[in-house]
Amino acid sequence: MDKQTIGVGVGGTAVVGVAFGMSRYAYGLTLPDVRAEFGLSELLLGVIASSTFAGYLLGLLCVPLVEARLGLRAPTTIGGVCGVVGAATVALSPTPAVLAVGAVLSGSAAGWVWAPYSDIVTRVVTRRHQATVLAIITTGTSVGLIGLAALGLLAVFESWRLTWMGIAVAAGVATALNLREVPNLVAQQAAAKEDRRSPWRRRMVPPLVYAVVYFAATTVYFTYAGEVSRGGGLPATSSSLLFAMLGLGGLVAIGTGRLAYGLGPTWLGISSVTLVSASLVVLALAGSSLTLVLVSAVLSGMGFMVGSSLLAIWTAQVVPDRPGEAFTVALIIGAITSIATPVGMGALIPVVGRTQMLVLVALACASGALVLAAQRPVRRTWARLWVRAPASTGATDPGPVET
Repeated sequence: MDKQTIGVGVGGTAVVGVAFGMSRYAYGLTLPDVRAEFGLSELLLGVIASSTFAGYLLGLLCVPLVEARLGLRAPTTIGGVCGVVGAATVALSPTPAVLAVGAVLSGSAAGWVWAPYSDIVTRVVTRRHQATVLAIITTGTSVGLIGLAALGLLAVFESWRLTWMGIAVAAGVATALNLREVPNLVAQQAAAKEDRRSPWRRRMVPPLVYAVVYFAATTVYFTYAGEVSRGGGLPATSSSLLFAMLGLGGLVAIGTGRLAYGLGPTWLGISSVTLVSASLVVLALAGSSLTLVLVSAVLSGMGFMVGSSLLAIWTAQVVPDRPGEAFTVALIIGAITSIATPVGMGALIPVVGRTQMLVLVALACASGALVLAAQRPVRRTWARLWVRAPASTGATDPGPVET
């Protein structure tokens, strides 16, 4: 890889790692302490969690406008600033209302930063390395989760507010690194309107179905895993250990491109959702067993990060001329799912119980993933699209075909 490719990978990994691995999921890690300090109900905690994903959705929707006016790097900078200000606001919040505002702003960081890298990588990186760089940038979330776990120990020995302040500092460092390493490319003009019968819309159906079940399963896990582990009578440090194991398990996602080539995107998507669903069942049955809690975290981390990397790669290859647009559509569908899921959980947990609800969600998501198996096979189309990169990339070596 050349220097510019490495710079994009480093800057993207840093920003995505903080925005997704820290800012987006810190609420779930600190939820038990937030509940204890402010005395919030299950429903209100769920509403705040859903609101953070609403901020994520708003960021996603604003990305195209900002890219068109200020360049492809601009949304990633805005996301970094949202991470700094939002996390600092949560850390200093005197009331639940202020905390909610900060959590929403912090959660929006993830919506700003992820999708632009599909366009940046397609423009800067040769076709041979695009899947690898996308997977590395996405896997930055695992590094962020490990960092979040370390910061979570501050909540145990000092205060949960110091965890959020640490996130604010990390977001500032990542934003500065991104500004230094990633070029601010001018957004390309939209292509001419396609025929309504364009086949790419049909090819988008499987990744969009996948996005729904994937985001539902992962949202539930990250929102409630920390509280479930603490509720089983485990020590306060168990939440931090859980998030550390999530990050370590997710490091396997660096090889997502090769995994997708071997299994095909559809079956890899089914596998990732099945892993997260299995982790929900193990978590629900763990009780006071720290071993089972950590096993569930490893399973969830593997499914979460492989699935996340797959979504970026899958949409980029289905719509190679507009990878950012395709990825954004999938993320919007996922964001809507993420908004609805915690509210539904918060309303139903008092009725059926948290353990039973986790198992029901796991079964529903695993069943939903199997719908992908009924979709038309796309392996040949996938391979053909992979070697047909847009002319704007300037790439000349197609490299190994990856599905």
